[in-house]
Amino acid sequence: MKYRKKPVVIEAVRWTGDNGKEIEVFCGADVMFGTIYEPDPVSAACIHTLEGKMYARPGDYIIKGVNGELYPCKPDVFAKTYERVEE
Repeated sequence: MKYRKKPVVIEAVRWTGDNGKEIEVFCGADVMFGTIYEPDPVSAACIHTLEGKMYARPGDYIIKGVNGELYPCKPDVFAKTYERVEE
């Protein structure tokens, strides 16, 4: 069987590596910042998700789902899945 995703409006913020305050306001206590090594050092936002800790790297989006859950999303997947809603 095939299924289509229901249309839903989500909130998201793009992590640039320099917008920590914006990310803190968006995520609340569910985010911490640090550096990860892969193999070169890169700033990361550690997000507490339903699946455990996940890392957003600069350029990734942080999405707030329909139940307020948070998770990171790579830019290419975000672009294929979501489009901007004009308010």
